[in-house]
Amino acid sequence: MSTWYEKAVFYHMYPLGMTGAPKENQDSENTVSKRFDELDLWVGHMKKLGCNALYIGPLFESSSHGYDTRDYKLTDRRLGTNEDFSHFVKLCHKAGIRVVVDGVFNHTGREFFAFKDIQQKGASSPYTSWYKGVNFGWRSPLGDSFGYDAWQGHYELPCLNLQNPQVKEYLFDVIRFWIDTFDIDGIRLDCANVLDFQFMKELRQQTSNMKEDFWLMGEVIHGDYSRWVNPEMLHSVTNYELHKSLYSGLNDHNFFEIAHNVRRLEAIGTKLYTFVDNHDENRIASKLKLKSHLPLAYLLLFTLPGIPSIYYGGEWGIEGMRTNYSDTELRPQIAMSDSKDLHCDLTDFVTELAHIHTAQPEFAGGRYQELLLTNRQYAFARHAKGSVVITAANNDDQPADLSIPVPIGASSAENLMDSSMIPIKDGRLSITLSGNEGVVLKIMEDQ
Repeated sequence: MSTWYEKAVFYHMYPLGMTGAPKENQDSENTVSKRFDELDLWVGHMKKLGCNALYIGPLFESSSHGYDTRDYKLTDRRLGTNEDFSHFVKLCHKAGIRVVVDGVFNHTGREFFAFKDIQQKGASSPYTSWYKGVNFGWRSPLGDSFGYDAWQGHYELPCLNLQNPQVKEYLFDVIRFWIDTFDIDGIRLDCANVLDFQFMKELRQQTSNMKEDFWLMGEVIHGDYSRWVNPEMLHSVTNYELHKSLYSGLNDHNFFEIAHNVRRLEAIGTKLYTFVDNHDENRIASKLKLKSHLPLAYLLLFTLPGIPSIYYGGEWGIEGMRTNYSDTELRPQIAMSDSKDLHCDLTDFVTELAHIHTAQPEFAGGRYQELLLTNRQYAFARHAKGSVVITAANNDDQPADLSIPVPIGASSAENLMDSSMIPIKDGRLSITLSGNEGVVLKIMEDQ
């Protein structure tokens, strides 16, 4: 029996950006905003789009961008109260949407209680071992009386010591609190590539007992993904390799790059979290040299192995590039009331693909099989018992005639995009794709 996350189509929200929250959290303890009222309006949109899961974050009370945590048991006051977020999760669950939140466990902000205690008490603080590399023999660049390890040299983000049993127990208690209080369905682990492996193993054991089918997904950019995705550790990690090959392969008219990457990751590919853009990456609409390739990027996202995710605004093809000083363009403010003006053909295409993905069992972990590959044409199958779905794509500006071998005995194929039927003759499917066009075909085995 498959789990909910094997069938998931994710929507990805960066709430501080999309609601236009202040860049700095300067509100007093008695001042809480009501921006969840705006986020509540997105639930119906996600459902209509075909999403049945949400990754939202960061949410922990923080000082600025959301990853410098102040308080792990409060939702960021720039968004709303714990009760506001609880209401939001209930709305999502009522709409059939699972909720996964950001878990920022590699580091804290400098306003977190344990770090403040070290600032105040020095070496006598009981929390000196909660952080990595605490050393009273030198001063930090920010003027502290001690030095410490900081994430990538950013001293506003002191690194937690995840080998400390007290730290681990504290964080496990935090997760238990978020499950008990908000009924979340999973956690995306920020900076999972540098998290302590033993911590993640214990995290898997702990969360398995907290809630059935609780999902652990990690942010990993480079490396052998199977080091993290295995029965002892995480269920999934971010598939940055596929992300890179998608836009690069389309830009270079080189489907070989994409197919090679899929084959390389075939053993765990169906478990990986796939995306074409996110809150740290330039928008796919800005990365692609040809806007006509944008639908192809989403076609491949939804039909290649993986758990697909739409980053908010992607369904409207919005653009955005980071600068040397700011990620703001990647995380823009968008009100749900703007959606009518933003709606376009891509929105309808993405919606169609999302519904196809959730309706067809082949995409819930189904085996991948390459059928046809040239620089500019690509066809592959995803298998289920007694059926396959074939995706065919043409990234050339000119039409292309394709003759695709069909891996099961069948007499016809249904075009899932328009319900038309295509005959299969001598085990092959002949179709003509227009320039920069793709198609998704359902084939049932003859009885």
